[in-house]
Amino acid sequence: MSKVSVIAKITALEGKRSELIAAMGPMMDHVEANEPDTIQYILTEDTTDENVIWMYEEYASQEALAAHSSSDTMKELGMALRPLAGGRPEITVCNPVRGKGL
Repeated sequence: MSKVSVIAKITALEGKRSELIAAMGPMMDHVEANEPDTIQYILTEDTTDENVIWMYEEYASQEALAAHSSSDTMKELGMALRPLAGGRPEITVCNPVRGKGL
């Protein structure tokens, strides 16, 4: 069982980044309370584009990522972000190789 990571870029509609971040709250809470195999789930603001947020996610396994991605909370998040986002998130799935904390 090897770890898997995700880097996601989410672009908000012009001026909607704060609302988009607030809409992420239920998912952030869900991950913390209900996903023990989600190792890291970090929401960050882009420093050069005021409409972009980035998610860095690390999972204990591909199965943990699949459980996260198919959760009811993820489906609800998609609906909550739809009126705030300027399109679908750009998702990159990676295999962590080496690093501090890995």
